[in-house]
Amino acid sequence: MPKPALQRIYPTRSLFWGFLGVLAFSASLPMTRLAVASLDPWFIALGRAVVAGVLAAIALGATGQRWPSRAEWRSLGIVVLGVVIGFPLLSTLAMRVSPASHGAVTTGVLPLVTALFAVLRAGERPRPAFWLCSLVGASLVVGYALQRAHGTLAVGDGLMLAAVAVCGLGYAEGGKLARSLGSWQTICWALVMVWPLLLVPTWWTRPHGEVVASAWLGFAYLSVISMFLGFFAWYRGLALGGIARVGQVQLLQPFFTLFLASTLLGEALPPGLVLVALGVAVTVALGRRLV
Repeated sequence: MPKPALQRIYPTRSLFWGFLGVLAFSASLPMTRLAVASLDPWFIALGRAVVAGVLAAIALGATGQRWPSRAEWRSLGIVVLGVVIGFPLLSTLAMRVSPASHGAVTTGVLPLVTALFAVLRAGERPRPAFWLCSLVGASLVVGYALQRAHGTLAVGDGLMLAAVAVCGLGYAEGGKLARSLGSWQTICWALVMVWPLLLVPTWWTRPHGEVVASAWLGFAYLSVISMFLGFFAWYRGLALGGIARVGQVQLLQPFFTLFLASTLLGEALPPGLVLVALGVAVTVALGRRLV
């Protein structure tokens, strides 16, 4: 499959948008930790899409967007399973049993998973040197995670790995779809598509007791930024610069998340973080040129 023209013309712009998306998603796990302190994980995972779905319907209606084609609806279903329901639910359940800093390093394999689905779903063909850089970057992050966990993986790690798998699929499918449907339109139509199905379970799992303000703050961030605005930038970056190439920027996400977990939740920054982050940054820079 030939690469779209915009991918060749705007490599720097695509990385800019991708970086903005990564910044937005980096706070998702710390904000989820805040939310699960008082809110049911099912309410958090599904309710954030309900709130974002209302915003999406307003945006689509106000701008008069065209309806997706039948093939685009099928792709939107994959986006829904990956990033609207799958990742939010699995990562929220993981945050009940794992600290945000621990879950953050598990996301280090997300760029590699996204690149694999870019091949399977979007027809991209990165060069062998790119795969080498991607494997090195993922190995640095995962090795660091295992070192911190003393070589063992817990239930939370398994949930996060499953979340990463479905997220990579949703990223690749959404990045491909954004080339024809539009970046922000893709996430908006996905949210509108699934919105009616989420109303009842969200109502069933709504809070009945007192909820601390920090939990509502976390839920608001997840709804407006993680589930909505963050995808405006992220899918635009993937569509402009290629899913595999721009997806490598995600290697920096665990380190942003670790910093935010330290700042917002008081979780200790582990030793050696800066050195590993620098090594990952080098693989991102090389992977961008070798894709």
